[in-house]
Amino acid sequence: MSTAVVTINKGLFGELNLRQKTLLIIGFTSLLLFTIVLSSVFLNGESLPTNFGSRNLAPSLNHPFGTDWMGRDMFIRTLEGLGLSIVIGAFASTISAVLTVILGLLSSAGKTADSFVSWLVDLFLSIPHLLLIILISIGFGGGATGVVIGVALTHWPGLTRVVRAEIKQLKTQEYIHISRNLGKSIWWIATKHILPHLIPQILLGTILMFPHAILHEASVTFLGFGLSPHEPAIGIILSESMRYLSAGYWWLAFFPGLSLLIVVLAFDMIGENIGKLMDPKNAHE
Repeated sequence: MSTAVVTINKGLFGELNLRQKTLLIIGFTSLLLFTIVLSSVFLNGESLPTNFGSRNLAPSLNHPFGTDWMGRDMFIRTLEGLGLSIVIGAFASTISAVLTVILGLLSSAGKTADSFVSWLVDLFLSIPHLLLIILISIGFGGGATGVVIGVALTHWPGLTRVVRAEIKQLKTQEYIHISRNLGKSIWWIATKHILPHLIPQILLGTILMFPHAILHEASVTFLGFGLSPHEPAIGIILSESMRYLSAGYWWLAFFPGLSLLIVVLAFDMIGENIGKLMDPKNAHE
């Protein structure tokens, strides 16, 4: 059996080099995530009628993820929740990336600016992550807006620290010193010399930020400080299902939780493989 599997794998992937395999994995996982988002957009809650005659049905061919206490199809609810989580994660990660670029370029302006950015990063990292998200979310009125702002304002420090270290290394390069001696301004050096070198790092960091943003959105919503209970969010689905687990309705939490884990792993896989493409050591393979 194992010999047959190895033979099939060699037939399918034996002719592909590392770069082609990496692109194939990125394409497949990206297609999966795009399909989830597209499906949630087209469903838009219209396919979730309540049917109290079909309450708490176990998984079957008609309802792959079963039904909930209102007779709603859990597969459709899960798809909508995943799509919503991905969209929120995308907005939050993009805002965090923009903050990282601004603070990274600011740190290149001089010792005072660099010390300020370093202090700001340490300040945000010293506060418990989830607590800070909850406080910011409540401060901005909760809901989708509060969650996006809360997640966005708490996920930039890690990437900013990496970008700041990269900028410190870039500032020691010979062409930076030549530009200074030629009278180029700090802003010109930051935008023409430093920023282009940071784009791959920021792109990769933003992608790797996605799973953290999605998990934190689900966590805050699960605790009741995030999205409205009327939204089909994974955190809300998991929170509501806790009341029914003792009755044996395991599918209400199992399938949404497993689906969330798969989405997070898919983003991790995309980030890891993009990192391989950007690694000069793997460029020739």
